Amino acid sequence: MAKITGLGGVFYVVKDPEVTKAWYRDVLGIDGDYGPMLLWSEEKGEAPYSLISPFADDTYFRPGRGGFMINLRVDDLDGFVGQLREKDVEVLGTVDEGYGKFAWLLDPDGVKIELWQQCAPPEG
Repeated sequence: MAKITGLGGVFYVVKDPEVTKAWYRDVLGIDGDYGPMLLWSEEKGEAPYSLISPFADDTYFRPGRGGFMINLRVDDLDGFVGQLREKDVEVLGTVDEGYGKFAWLLDPDGVKIELWQQCAPPEG
């Protein structure tokens, strides 16, 4: 039986696509022929996945605009946040939830970006 095998991309309208693509390349270090591209072959986790997660309201996405947020996996959140700060990128906050570390920033179009480093679940 045919089935869905993964997330193909996130597509949305912006004022200047070239500026947005350049920001993702220069600030986050992701680039590709058609925009920022993430290769699953570079994911080191045991069972990498993409998540489609509906929310009842947009509270979690604020101060981002547009009613959605992009979550990107990182291998070293603290190191990546340090790199962002060296580029004078405003990091809206960070938190360690035990199961994962998170940080947030806005792209040039006001879309909220959530960075996520998955942590091993606690023993017990």
